[in-house]
Amino acid sequence: MKLRGIEFGNVWAGSGVMGYFGEGYWYHHTRASEPFGLDFTGMTLVSKTATEKHNPGNMPFDLETFQPLEKFPDCIKVRPLSGITLNAVGVANPGIDALLAKGEWQALTKPFVISIMAIEEESEQKRLDEIKYIVHAIGERQDEFNAPFAIQENISCPNTNHSQIELTNGIADRLEVQSELGVPLIPKVSIAAAPTWFMMELNDNDNVDAICSSNTVGYDWRELGQWHWKLESPMRKYNKAGGGLGGKVLRKLTCEWIEEVRDAGFTKPINGGGGILTKRNIRQFRRAGADSVFFASAAMVRPHRVRKLIRYGNKLDFTRR
Repeated sequence: MKLRGIEFGNVWAGSGVMGYFGEGYWYHHTRASEPFGLDFTGMTLVSKTATEKHNPGNMPFDLETFQPLEKFPDCIKVRPLSGITLNAVGVANPGIDALLAKGEWQALTKPFVISIMAIEEESEQKRLDEIKYIVHAIGERQDEFNAPFAIQENISCPNTNHSQIELTNGIADRLEVQSELGVPLIPKVSIAAAPTWFMMELNDNDNVDAICSSNTVGYDWRELGQWHWKLESPMRKYNKAGGGLGGKVLRKLTCEWIEEVRDAGFTKPINGGGGILTKRNIRQFRRAGADSVFFASAAMVRPHRVRKLIRYGNKLDFTRR
């Protein structure tokens, strides 16, 4: 998928799948990783989401390495046989200044995407101020970057104290601020909070280069989670949404959503994902109208397929006819 003349590729990582800088996580660097196929070569990095300040979220992490302190964090649950994930990480991150201070983004040599998010609860203005700070921090060091990058604003995470719809409020103003960086801008939306009329507003917004869909959805959305965790979410202790549900349950719904917005006249590029576990799933997203795909849950529930999925996705022609 090419944005502003920059080739970002057919296959992207879901935000955070490869860590902040492509460093990954402990299980990517064990002897078991090779047969399991956890080789992300050919996948475009999309960083784990950064906020203005250090946000502890629900996943304790080392403030030097930014790695989780627990090998199996309680805020992440996986159902491998069902291909389902549930998380309440809560946008845990060290903050934009700490990430930029590492110099890792600046040293990358291939196009990548920085995921950012405003999480202030009180008002749209405060969330706008957060984005202003993040943009200023990146802008001050932009000359240090060796590779082109894009910005993906996360306006869809169910694991904050906002509703997913609330996070979409004020997006036009925040995009205007981000436009100062002169890089591609890619709002990340959720099928649970992006009706067609909203998507057409993004389509008409000159600051939107593409969109990414879908983020996880709240556990209770359409009662999807109750099929896999009995009736009560194990993440209810962390937030009202009961965590973000991802994986196989999202695939059909996300493909249908993409088809609907395309039928409504949405013309901008779409980076589509949600439950891509097979080569056939990649083709389903392409047929629905996606211009590229991203993998997230596959790294946890089908790690042995990741390498082949990336290779296959990069061979396909995503040109829309």
